[in-house]
Amino acid sequence: MKTLQQLDHDLIQLLNQRAALLGKAYDSSLPAETSQHLAQTGLPEFVWESLATCCAAATTVAPAALSSPKQITIIGGAGQMGRFFTRQFAAAGHSVRQLRRHDWEKADQYLSDADLVLVSVPMQQTVEVIQRASPYLSPTSAIADVNSLKAPVVKAMLEHHPGPVLGMHPMFGPGLSSFLAQNVVVCPGRDLRAFKWLLDLIRSQGGKLLVCAPEEHDRMMVTVQAIRHFSAFGLGVFLAEAGIDLDRSLDFSSAPYRLQLNLVSRLFAQDAALPLDLMLSSPDHRQAICTLADTYSRLAQLIVQEDQATLEQAFESTKQVFQMHVPQAHQESQHIVQSLSVHLAANSKMPLALPKAGEGPRAKLLR
Repeated sequence: MKTLQQLDHDLIQLLNQRAALLGKAYDSSLPAETSQHLAQTGLPEFVWESLATCCAAATTVAPAALSSPKQITIIGGAGQMGRFFTRQFAAAGHSVRQLRRHDWEKADQYLSDADLVLVSVPMQQTVEVIQRASPYLSPTSAIADVNSLKAPVVKAMLEHHPGPVLGMHPMFGPGLSSFLAQNVVVCPGRDLRAFKWLLDLIRSQGGKLLVCAPEEHDRMMVTVQAIRHFSAFGLGVFLAEAGIDLDRSLDFSSAPYRLQLNLVSRLFAQDAALPLDLMLSSPDHRQAICTLADTYSRLAQLIVQEDQATLEQAFESTKQVFQMHVPQAHQESQHIVQSLSVHLAANSKMPLALPKAGEGPRAKLLR
């Protein structure tokens, strides 16, 4: 009898062969005869497309070759990101130790022989921890961090440690099981070659590495993190203070509203220090948040004044900025909405509707 691993491998290979026969591994536009064939299989087209895409992604990920096991110490390894890296390193065959806040009497034991020291502590403590750890490090040890702010952290590592230095920022939150399709920003500090095995590990799991200067990273985080967190924070506070029945609102919601509410809920599912540190971490972050608040206030005043002409002008000028991004945004958001619809149907134990031949990819998932 085949093992579960063998069966999973066979299933992936069969689904890839099926996708190849249909000529649609990466093509979302299906010919009419293919669309009708998929409808006759008993599942919506989108489900087959998702299966093909997932299998194609799975087969593009090759395991990293382990040249020699590394001795790794994660400072702050008990946190969510620290635990994630602990799992990845251990699964790859490396030896991992965690140096927690009450373990500093073991610092010499844990740090002096480490091939890599990974700093994974709250943002406000990072520079202090680097300063505290550096006297214990061997000159040949590599040090890296996974903080959301890079310029001051990379500077601190370069100033306090003569060996290899790397700033990293995994652009994802807790809950993932691998680096698959995740962006990881890499800010080289000194001797990038010493981190080749680490970068190869991330690539081997399908992670995407983006190399940039620490200063560029920090400029982009103003929009990617600070503004996004503040928007979700503000909406959450409004809904709470307005006394909105969130569960009841979902009964009336569309998939985009549910997604937006889920993203707000994810923000408030974590410790307050994490998003607040991101918003408060730099003058640029604080200034951008104030500018966003001013923009909301200005637009709200136009709403109060019923100034439709000015609102339309603002809409059209902004539309031009987003025009080039619209096709990609529509495709990706449509995929998310369809995935959520299938997920909700499965969780509610309602049968998926079988699309009729010729209904096309927008056939309703629920009857």
